[in-house]
Amino acid sequence: MSYDKVEKAASITVGTKHTIRAIEKGQMSQIVVAEDADDRVIGKILSLCKEYEIPVSYVDSMRHLGKVCGIEVSAAVVGIKLESTR
Repeated sequence: MSYDKVEKAASITVGTKHTIRAIEKGQMSQIVVAEDADDRVIGKILSLCKEYEIPVSYVDSMRHLGKVCGIEVSAAVVGIKLESTR
């Protein structure tokens, strides 16, 4: 499951702004999106993932995704960084 990938990742970005920035810099290996996230929030991320050919996986809960990242708020999107950019 993608929650495991996030937990085991050496370096991640949390949230849309940080993840968009990292995608544009070519630093992402994979993106994890919460299925209950608002389309307005994740739309640009999904477009960039398609453009940059970054795989996207989905998890069921923003709340659980935030918890897995070690934050006390929900997270709509998490980026897993490439090994070379950590």
